[in-house]
Amino acid sequence: MTRQLWAEALGTGMLLMSIVASGIMAVNLSGGNIGLALLINAVATGAMLFVIITVLGPVSGAHFNPAVTLAFALRGDILWRVAAQYVAVQILGGIAGVWASHLMFEQPVLQIASAMHRTGPGMWLSEGLATFGLLFAIFGGLQTRPASVPALVALYVTGGYFFTASSGFANPAVAIARGFTDSFAGIYPGHIAAFVAAQLLATLAAHVILRPLLAKRP
Repeated sequence: MTRQLWAEALGTGMLLMSIVASGIMAVNLSGGNIGLALLINAVATGAMLFVIITVLGPVSGAHFNPAVTLAFALRGDILWRVAAQYVAVQILGGIAGVWASHLMFEQPVLQIASAMHRTGPGMWLSEGLATFGLLFAIFGGLQTRPASVPALVALYVTGGYFFTASSGFANPAVAIARGFTDSFAGIYPGHIAAFVAAQLLATLAAHVILRPLLAKRP
């Protein structure tokens, strides 16, 4: 369990570092072009996901996401006790990744996202759909071509930056950790709870819909 928990903490931290640090770099490089900044942010995040899922998948399953952990727990593939520990270290690792990003760019370590307002029915629907789609990619890939899961998740998340209104957080640990950065990747803390609620509701919906849809047939 120690190796698994360290893997989940490290992987989630690296994921948040790719999101936040690339967001800071994107703003520095894009000259005010928001589309270009978002593209830089998306590519860096997708690339990191491919690496950490490939490397840490054999250690912990490479969840790096409380919604994914919840989905596996609902399927009976992970004990609820273990799932709770996964979620705790994912959140802590994510926050540590945000702080590491600030240190790299010589910014104040402790920040609160005061200006990045992400709220409203469209955003909440976006987060629900983004989370459902992520679970579709994971469990569909595990059913049909397990070796392709790192690429499927990386491609889905990269695309999600552009085809969702919220830029596709699809991850409660990411939503919480991004409340600790007042940068391009931040989210106002008062808007986090609704994002997390939408993500968790989508996880329950995915369990109901995807399990029979993707079940093996005799």
